[in-house]
Amino acid sequence: MLAQVRSCAIVGLEGALVEVEVDLANGLAGFTIVGLADTAIQEARERVRAAIKNSGATFPYKRITVNLAPADLRKEGPVYDLPIAIGILLASGQLVPAEPIADCLFLGELSLDGSVRHTNGILPMVALARERGLRAVFVPAVDAREAALVRDVPIYAVETLAQLMAHLSGEQRLAPFPPNSALLQEVSRHCPPHDLAAVRGQDHVKRALEVAVSGGHNLLMSGPPGTGKTLLARATPSIMPPLSIEEALDVTRIYSVGGLLPPEVPLIMERPFRAPHHTISHAGLVGGGRQPRPGEISLAHRGVLFLDELPEFNQYVLEALRQPLEDKVVTISRAQGSVTFPANFMLIAAMNPCPCGYLHDVARECTCSPAAVRRYQKRVSGPLLDRIDIQVEVPRVAYEKLAGAPAPERTERIRARVEAARERQRQRFARTRLTCNAEMGPAEVQAFCRVDEAGQRLLKAAVQQLALSARAFHRLLKLARTIADLEGTELIGSAHVAEAVQYRPRIAP
Repeated sequence: MLAQVRSCAIVGLEGALVEVEVDLANGLAGFTIVGLADTAIQEARERVRAAIKNSGATFPYKRITVNLAPADLRKEGPVYDLPIAIGILLASGQLVPAEPIADCLFLGELSLDGSVRHTNGILPMVALARERGLRAVFVPAVDAREAALVRDVPIYAVETLAQLMAHLSGEQRLAPFPPNSALLQEVSRHCPPHDLAAVRGQDHVKRALEVAVSGGHNLLMSGPPGTGKTLLARATPSIMPPLSIEEALDVTRIYSVGGLLPPEVPLIMERPFRAPHHTISHAGLVGGGRQPRPGEISLAHRGVLFLDELPEFNQYVLEALRQPLEDKVVTISRAQGSVTFPANFMLIAAMNPCPCGYLHDVARECTCSPAAVRRYQKRVSGPLLDRIDIQVEVPRVAYEKLAGAPAPERTERIRARVEAARERQRQRFARTRLTCNAEMGPAEVQAFCRVDEAGQRLLKAAVQQLALSARAFHRLLKLARTIADLEGTELIGSAHVAEAVQYRPRIAP
């Protein structure tokens, strides 16, 4: 007999329907799985065999052939355990469904005792079921909260194979899992591990961080060791606005596919903060592998990517950031095809000004030669620096500010100003897909970045004296637009341009 059950594969961050065809024939007993299946799927033969026996059914000793169609799509992972088991039970006549199951989706890994275990990528697979108009989706019980984030499709939480058999046969029906509407209405207000108010001094750097977060701009800090660069970067999430529902679902989809979403956390409501070590590989940062997986720049989507000790990163790895910083996506091409991952992140980088770290330091003398300083700083290329909107120096903090200074401005006040600026941008871009000033293209810059006469004169002088490229000119205008938004003014003035200009010079010896 032949049975057909529907399941799903993950291609990039999207789902693709897979037909699980099971054929039972007389002859020498065997169990064959075809259809470009990886090792984890091939090993499903033993898991399915034991799960069926331990669920009170009989494993048929016949020639079993399982085909995962389409045959030219590579499949991986244990998500096909449950549909393969259901297909075998249907083909052997042990399971007679009370209702047709051709328009149902089955997802889940089986344990040897028949229980259904966690599976990666549940969110995009359930979203595909909704797009295709499927009648029901059967998922592991531990993943039901994540699956319930997708509306307008019934979700059934399955704990064991025996429980699913009883439901399909009509003996003991399962109730649909309730939609996770309450979770979608929650607003994230978890306390970040680092608070910007804990940093003493460095008021100009805090201002630069406020501007950067308000508009989604990239930022580079340069200064001697121990001046607070890393602490300032790690405190950035404390002043960032909460994720919107759409942004939270986008981030959750990435983490679900990457296997980084804990079963007890169905929805990510905090902006990601990723800080990879400088020894990271190209594939680790950008994404890749035989079956492409998202890298750190995609895991930082809608959040912060912090690169500490920027010149220590492999130059080949750093240059791979140039295209994602512009396009906000990264495309990975392999022989089997290409996939595109989102990469709309805010880059924060930190570096020492020289190999010893004390160039221009007021307390310690630099021991590096001019040639060594130039070699060190050339590890970060000009095209990459041109894509960083804000570049600030972080000098040593005086004792008076460390010990005797009054309490710095509260983080809540800074975050309130950031959220007000972001709200102005949301209203400005209401009819577009843009979310912040840093995402504007040349057309949006021309439409929304109106500068008064004094500001235009200052812009002209800055372009001529700093030899700004066309990209740097547009980034300067977007930065001035953000500074004006923080003040609540629609017209960009000379003061806004002047502050934006002071953030632009390249850090050099």
